[in-house]
Amino acid sequence: MWRSRPLASQILLGVLGILVATVSAGTLLYAKLTRETLDTQYGQRALGIAMTVAQMPMVQDALVAGDPGHTIDPMAEQVRRTTGAAYVVVTDRTGLRYSHPNPDLIGQRLEEPVAALDGRGHTGIDNGSLGRSANGRAPLLGPDGAVAGQVSVGILEEQVSSELMGRILWVLLYSALALAIGVGASWLLAHRIKRATFDLELSEIVALLQEREAMLHGIREGVVGLDTAGRVEVINDEARRLLGISAAARGRRIADLLPPGRLRDLMTGTRCGADEVVLTDEFLLVVNRMPVVLAGRDAGAVITLRDRTEMEGLVRELDAVTGLTTALRAQEHEFNNRLHVLSGLLGLGEPDEAARYLAEISHDYTAQAGDLRARISPPELAALLLAKVTIAAERDVRLAVSPESHLDLPSIETKSLLTVLGNLIDNAVEAVAGEPGPRRVDVHVSDVGGAVRIVVTDTGPGIAHDALEKVFTDGYSSKVPREGMRRGLGLALVYRLVHRAGGSIDVTPGPGARFEVRLPNTGVPHEYRVRRARRTTEPERVS
Repeated sequence: MWRSRPLASQILLGVLGILVATVSAGTLLYAKLTRETLDTQYGQRALGIAMTVAQMPMVQDALVAGDPGHTIDPMAEQVRRTTGAAYVVVTDRTGLRYSHPNPDLIGQRLEEPVAALDGRGHTGIDNGSLGRSANGRAPLLGPDGAVAGQVSVGILEEQVSSELMGRILWVLLYSALALAIGVGASWLLAHRIKRATFDLELSEIVALLQEREAMLHGIREGVVGLDTAGRVEVINDEARRLLGISAAARGRRIADLLPPGRLRDLMTGTRCGADEVVLTDEFLLVVNRMPVVLAGRDAGAVITLRDRTEMEGLVRELDAVTGLTTALRAQEHEFNNRLHVLSGLLGLGEPDEAARYLAEISHDYTAQAGDLRARISPPELAALLLAKVTIAAERDVRLAVSPESHLDLPSIETKSLLTVLGNLIDNAVEAVAGEPGPRRVDVHVSDVGGAVRIVVTDTGPGIAHDALEKVFTDGYSSKVPREGMRRGLGLALVYRLVHRAGGSIDVTPGPGARFEVRLPNTGVPHEYRVRRARRTTEPERVS
C-alpha cells in the first residue's frame, strides 16, 4: 500500500512522521529536563528562604529560650505569606515543631531525622503532610554558634507544574509551527521532485532504470556516457569488450582508461569527426562522439562504438574478388583474341604455325605459375602473387617478382603474411595505376636469418616527407575516397600486424615508395621497431 501511494504523498507522510517523532521526543526530553531544572531552582529558592529565617536574631533567641512567648510561628507565617512558600517550619535539635501552617502539628516532632544538624543546607523533594514539594533545610545556630535547630521551607509541586505547563505551551506552539513549516516544505519538495522526474512515480522510475540497464547491456553497440569533466558515467559490456577495459571504469576519466592514440583523442573530444574509423589491435571500430546539451547547458557526451571488423573484412574480400573477376574478364577477352588467331591460322591451312603459337602462349602462363610455385612456399603465398600479377596487368601495371625471391617455410602461419604482402602490393598497384610513364611494381620475398623479408617498391609518386609520421595512422590517406571502401586502413593494418608479430618495417619516401618488412619466423622473437628513413639516393630497385 505504501509503494502504491503517489510520490508526493510518500514524501509528505514521511516528513510529517519524522517531524512528529522528533518533536514528540524533543518535547518529552524538554519536559523532563525542565522539570529537573525547576525542581533544582525551587529547591534553591526554598533553601534561600530557610537560611534567611534561620539568620533572624528573634527566631534564634526565641528557639534557644524555648519560645515562651510563641513568637516563632507568627514570624514564620508572615514569611510564608510574603514569599509564597507552602510552609515554613522551625524545629529544635530534636525535631520539635515551633511553627507550621497546620496549628495542630505545632508542638509535635518530625517523623524524619533533623537533616541540618551537620551545619549545612540541604535541598530535595519532600512528600510531607501538605503534599509533594521542593524543600530546603537550613541550620539554625544558637548564640554559641552551635546548631540549635533547623528551618525547613517548602514550595508545593503545583507551582512547579504550573510554571512547567506554561513553558510546555510555548514548546507546543513552536512544535506546531515546525510541523506546519515541515508540511509546507515537504509539499514544495515533492512538487519539485515531481517536476524534476517528469511527473514519474517511484515505481515508474525503477522500471525505467531496469529497462535502461537491460537495453544498455543488451545492444550490440558500445555505449559510453561522459560527464562534463570527461569522467565515465555509463559504460555497457560491449564498450568494455571493444575498448579492452576490465577494471572499474565508472567515475574515472576516459583519458586514464585508454592508451595515447587516435582512439583516445576521438573519445575525449580532442579530435572531432563523424563515423571516424579507428583500428585497434583487435577490432576495426567506427566511433561517434555526440555532445549532450540539456536546457542550453553542457551535460557531457555520449560515445557510440560499432564493431566493423568482420564487415570491413567482407567488403575488402568482396573488393578483391571483384578485382579478380575484372581480371578474369580481361583474360577472357585476351583468350578470345588468341582463339581467333588460332582459328584464323587453321583456316589458312597453317596447322604447324597454330601449334607453335599455342605452345608459346600456354608456356608463358604455365612457366610463370610453375616458377612461383617452385620458389615460394607456402603455396598460398605463391597463389596470392600469381593473382596479384593478373590483377595488376588488368590495370596496365607490370607486377614483377624478383628472380632472387625464395621462401621455403611450409609450416609458417600464413594469415598475417598474406595480409601484409597483399596490402603492400595493393597500395603499390593503386599508387602507380594511372600515372604517366612506366607503371611497375617489384616484389621481393625471402627468408633471411630466421625472418621473412618482404620488399615492395613501385614507380609511383611515393610517400611525401611530411607524411612519414602519419602514413601508418588509421584513417589517414592521401588517395581519393572510393564509394563503399574506407581509406587509411591498409597500412595501419600492416603496421599493427608487424607490431604484434614482433617484426620491423622500413619506409622510404618518394619518388617511388619502398616498403621493407621483416617478420620473425616461428619461435624467433624480434624487437619491434619502425624506422622511417629519409632517402638521399635513388631507392634500391628489385629487378
